Amino acid sequence: MIYKGIKKFSIIFLVCLAIVLAAGCTGTESSDKSNTGSAADSGSKEVVLVSTPYDTELSSGNVIKQVLDANGYDVDLKVVDVGLAFQGIASGSGDFFVGAWLPTCHGQYYDKYKDDMVLVSENMVGTRCGLVVPAYVDVNSIEELKDHSDIFDSAIVGIEPGAGIMKSTEIAAEEYGLDYEVSSGSEVAMCTALKSALDKKEPIVVTGWSPHWMFVKWDLKYLDDPENVYGGIEHITTFTREGFKDDYPELYEFLERYHWESSDMESIMLDVNEGMDVTEAASKWIKNNPDLVNEWLGK
Repeated sequence: MIYKGIKKFSIIFLVCLAIVLAAGCTGTESSDKSNTGSAADSGSKEVVLVSTPYDTELSSGNVIKQVLDANGYDVDLKVVDVGLAFQGIASGSGDFFVGAWLPTCHGQYYDKYKDDMVLVSENMVGTRCGLVVPAYVDVNSIEELKDHSDIFDSAIVGIEPGAGIMKSTEIAAEEYGLDYEVSSGSEVAMCTALKSALDKKEPIVVTGWSPHWMFVKWDLKYLDDPENVYGGIEHITTFTREGFKDDYPELYEFLERYHWESSDMESIMLDVNEGMDVTEAASKWIKNNPDLVNEWLGK
């Protein structure tokens, strides 16, 4: 491969991931997916909401958990790597997932598990993934990176290695002939590196997506993607395990009605970035948006 490769992720992440695998959402196949996970007890209102560790999904996950907990459910918010999120829904160890970015960002996971999941609805439209640079950088397309590797130190700052956008970035490096090192780490580390470069007005290229608070806080731009590696406009989709609708018909209807705008999610993420706990930020959003919450609840 022409790109220098994804750095090995930290041992800490692998240990944590092993703990999650032991605790649930392991992808173990079941002979009856409609009678697995939290729905094993008839009439139970305990459900497993699978989430990924990114600000976007932590925002949506905490909002949904608080709304449902206040309406008689007991929601276990289980945060796992994106691949395990899809695997957990497909195997039935998780009940529902509201953070699938399609058709491109998480497309490879959808293609692998789509026959074992139930697509409920699109809960947000107009999302996007790609490579991002500060607005002051005089580079506007991914194909231009090849001739400007010196100013970027031949480096693209990424996030967790299992993320869909990291898979796309591997493909982009091949497609555009980039002799760049794509470094893996975390969303927090990526944003820290971006802030450091912005403070010094230095060039940097990172993996980015919207909605995200960084586009609200800083002047950034996506690099054009003429080969369409990252796809165009994306949407965030809700999935459940097979049999969930029969086990929880009212909650399934809630998920069908669940939708919001990128500005809603960004307001929560911005509060968190400015120091508010994500549960507090989610609670603040719920209090400020009673009409939309009641719409989800069918009131």
